[in-house]
Amino acid sequence: MTSFNFSTWPPQLTPEQLEALTLAATTYALSHGLLYLPPSQSPSNTQPRIPTTAIHAPLSLIPAPFPRAQFQAARELQSVYNVLYARVAMDTQFLDTVMGAEEGVGKADEFTGTLWKGWKKIREHGVLAQPLHLGLFRSDYLLHAAEDRLALKQVEFNTISSSFGPLSERAAAMHRNILASTSYFSASPHLTADNFPENSTTSGLVEGLSKAHEAYGVQDARILFVVQPNERNVFDQQWLEYELLEKHQIHVVRQTLADLAVSASLDPSTHALILTSPTNSSPYEISTIYFRATYTPSDFPSPSYYDTRFLLERSRAIKCPSLPLQLAGGKKVQEALTRPGVLERFLSNEGAKWGARALDLTAHAADIRATWMGMWALDSEDVDIVAALDHLPDSGQAQGSVPPGTRLARLKAPSLVLKPQREGGGNNVYREAIPAFLDALPAEEREAWVAMEMIETPRGVSGYLVRASPSSSGTDNGSIEKKVVCVEVISELGIFGYALFGEGEVVEREVGWLVRTKGTESNEGGVAAGFSVLDSVVLV
Repeated sequence: MTSFNFSTWPPQLTPEQLEALTLAATTYALSHGLLYLPPSQSPSNTQPRIPTTAIHAPLSLIPAPFPRAQFQAARELQSVYNVLYARVAMDTQFLDTVMGAEEGVGKADEFTGTLWKGWKKIREHGVLAQPLHLGLFRSDYLLHAAEDRLALKQVEFNTISSSFGPLSERAAAMHRNILASTSYFSASPHLTADNFPENSTTSGLVEGLSKAHEAYGVQDARILFVVQPNERNVFDQQWLEYELLEKHQIHVVRQTLADLAVSASLDPSTHALILTSPTNSSPYEISTIYFRATYTPSDFPSPSYYDTRFLLERSRAIKCPSLPLQLAGGKKVQEALTRPGVLERFLSNEGAKWGARALDLTAHAADIRATWMGMWALDSEDVDIVAALDHLPDSGQAQGSVPPGTRLARLKAPSLVLKPQREGGGNNVYREAIPAFLDALPAEEREAWVAMEMIETPRGVSGYLVRASPSSSGTDNGSIEKKVVCVEVISELGIFGYALFGEGEVVEREVGWLVRTKGTESNEGGVAAGFSVLDSVVLV
């Protein structure tokens, strides 16, 4: 275990030093595009088509301490995770069993089932127009204070709309700039340049997008960003757009599903995705579709929105992610991989089942499994779940037809989180809220939920969190008391990677990292959902 004492963090600052650091952080953020659009002041919650103001993203003043060994281990594991989830996406039978609407979680979860049914219909229609898939992934971790050591534990693996890469790079640069300009007033011997790792996530994610564009083979085609209406996190997306144009001469088109319902069509002979534009007399061919939307039911207010999503899937454009890759990111897949032998089957290349040049990664199975907490499905009747029940008090009470997985979740509720098949934050059920939730959960919906042991993070570590003004007019008048709080926190590390794959071959790379920090009173970790701030790491 690292000798670092987390309860001593952050170093003490005088009010004058705190104000100076806050000024340095906020002016850097505003000067370098570490930005959000402000909350809408409109009754309809809409953003203006042409922004007139911006606010800095929520951020930390001092980076979060993170053990150097665990940080490096997370980065080294990313390539294995890249290949693992690429192979999961290529295993149609596995996804049908785990995520499908006939025998998988799609029976209980309408959103998942609708996506799977659309994918199945496309498969049944004939040969897929595009065998390649692109994943821009993020694997999220917390430190688990297990007995006398710290362990790296995975929260989730994201296969769609893995956000905050560019803004996290700018948060790390902000902390390096503050270090260079103030030395953090020599407040801690840990705050030195060699403990501030470089972060080049933007160029790495763009590398993945540009490789997909190149593989498509039409030089003047464009990349489509499918975005949500009234998106506040536009600058995180547009840094990717600028890098694609400036470094790779690739143009980007941004449209919502509603826009695409009007503008998108398929070439009847080639299945190329063609977009019309009110600003250009010539239509655009699309090489790659990058989804920053379509991960939540609210993105589909009517069936026609699903029709548009499925039209995109049928096209020859390379999808990031494709429907099977989006389904591969489901919590049910994460749970299924923890079952005996499942992970090893995907990591093995016995019989060259993933291709003659594919790597056999079974040597990494133990390292991957070591990052997982215990997980099981609420509808599980597996023998290991039954065995676990036998060792718990009160487990023998009459439960009628309640499955062992649900009974175990009730008995272990204080140490659990329940997760549905949802992305975007704000969907989980924690600890003491679990029994009442289980009481109200219809039996037919149990299959849609996964129980996971809580990661118990180091206690006593705090941080200085800086919120933007709650209104675009800055009505807090810059008050340091309202802008900065020092509270006990939890910091989550995310590792980015990309994978371009199809027909067994996988081209992949680990490309960067982020840190999101939240107060311990918040169970969720989504910056966009309003629960946390952007941070970086000081290696200890």
